[in-house]
Amino acid sequence: MLQKILKLLQWLRAREIKLLLGVLLVVAGTWTFIELADAVSEGDTQKFDVWAVRALREADNPALPIGPAWVQELARDLTALGGITVLLLVLLSVIGFLFLQRKYGAMWLVMIASATGFLISTVTKELFHRARPDVVPHLSYVKTASFPSGHSMLSAVVYLTLGSILTRLVKDRRTKAYLLVVPLLLTFLVGVSRVYLGVHYPTDVLAGWTAGIVWAVLCWLVARSLQKHGTVESSE
Repeated sequence: MLQKILKLLQWLRAREIKLLLGVLLVVAGTWTFIELADAVSEGDTQKFDVWAVRALREADNPALPIGPAWVQELARDLTALGGITVLLLVLLSVIGFLFLQRKYGAMWLVMIASATGFLISTVTKELFHRARPDVVPHLSYVKTASFPSGHSMLSAVVYLTLGSILTRLVKDRRTKAYLLVVPLLLTFLVGVSRVYLGVHYPTDVLAGWTAGIVWAVLCWLVARSLQKHGTVESSE
């Protein structure tokens, strides 16, 4: 039995466990998004979605979110982290840094991955065209469709893609972990703020997270392949 386990570990090591896990995550994430989109389209999640949005408002006044006033202001600040303006500023800052470091391959990869992610988010919204929550007043301005959450998806696309690519430029494991944990935390907070502000259902946010993570992992796999061929810079 022990020999079989050792052989399995050797087999996994030979085929690079990180690559296998990355592919598995893409497949699982894609399947999750499809199932979630199907459930939303059929209306199976509507009851839960409405309950969750209403649960975050005062029972006697749906215009007021639960919690002290400063929490509402905090939610607005957090949701801005997933807005187009902030994301563009972050992207331009990172692109400028990579340019100054003469890591032109990584710079172009970041630009193409982010631009494509923006395009996918826009097209996906138009395909499903789900109406925004109408059970509580919105506490943030919105004008596009609800599914999937653009803020959630784009924050995952930008922050996680940047994090996954930048981890390939450093050697220290603690730095690599930091470059993954921070984007995950930012993406989580942005998504939660969208539901709190009443502009998205929880399933919108979950779909945005799923799609964004899948895209970020795909970009990581591409970066990994390009770095092995010397097209994109790497520290490894």
